[in-house]
Amino acid sequence: MHSLPIGLARRVSRLQRTPLVRSQVAGSFSRVEAASFRSSAPARRPSLSGGPSEGEKNRSAIGPFSFPAIALFVATAGGLFYYFKLEKAKVEERRAAESANVKVGRPRIGGPFELIAAGPGGQGFRMTHQDLEGSFSLIYFGFTNCPDICPEELDKMGEVVDTVGREHGPIVQPIFVSCDPARDTVPAVSKYIADFHPRMIGLTGSYDAVKAACKAYRVYFSTPPSADPNSDYLVDHSIFFYLMDPEGRFVDAFGRASTAEEVSEKVLKYIKQWKEGGYPVGTADTKQRIQSDPSRKVA
Repeated sequence: MHSLPIGLARRVSRLQRTPLVRSQVAGSFSRVEAASFRSSAPARRPSLSGGPSEGEKNRSAIGPFSFPAIALFVATAGGLFYYFKLEKAKVEERRAAESANVKVGRPRIGGPFELIAAGPGGQGFRMTHQDLEGSFSLIYFGFTNCPDICPEELDKMGEVVDTVGREHGPIVQPIFVSCDPARDTVPAVSKYIADFHPRMIGLTGSYDAVKAACKAYRVYFSTPPSADPNSDYLVDHSIFFYLMDPEGRFVDAFGRASTAEEVSEKVLKYIKQWKEGGYPVGTADTKQRIQSDPSRKVA
């Protein structure tokens, strides 16, 4: 390594000791030192409004939604769910009421008839199927000489009528239709029904009129057209009584095995469905109406 000449080395040494040179050297080192610690991230500008910074806003949101928006959405969805649940329940109730009154899938039971209603003192009054419209009806087919089954069923019918009446009033009309026209005259039927419910109507008529009514209600009976009213015979017949709605349509049939409590429960259910469907039902005052109409009286 070559050394500087003695004279030149002394000049360099003097320059290094001068204040100007030391200042420039120190400044150079300071600039290098500052540059080495400078952050590459941009400086954040302080908020002038005092509100949340952009970072804080971002932390209070999830994706494109804020927490208040999510809360509002959940509350709205819950309200809509509850509303539609109530509406669905109402629709199901209306459908249940309507299904109780349609004929689809049900037997065609019921239809026109013209018979004689037995009144007090053996008087007779003309009556048709149209007189039953406006209220519910329970209709039983039997005969006055029946030893046990008919009285039991008519007693049961009376219990059902009273049970329904305690809750809804007199809206069910009890009806007895004779299928033994040869022996069951108007006076005989009038005397017979007096032992049962006070609002019960007893119907009879000619053989053809009774047969037509039995056919309309799908009731079997074995009385021959030429039966001798003075002879002793039994009548074989169907053992049911039928519930008809205020429009004269078949609702249900109840056999001998059904108890008064079971029948009452079903009848009350049908009445509830009918009323909840908005359908009208009137008082079962058929007996009073026909007996107070002089034009109906049979000579």
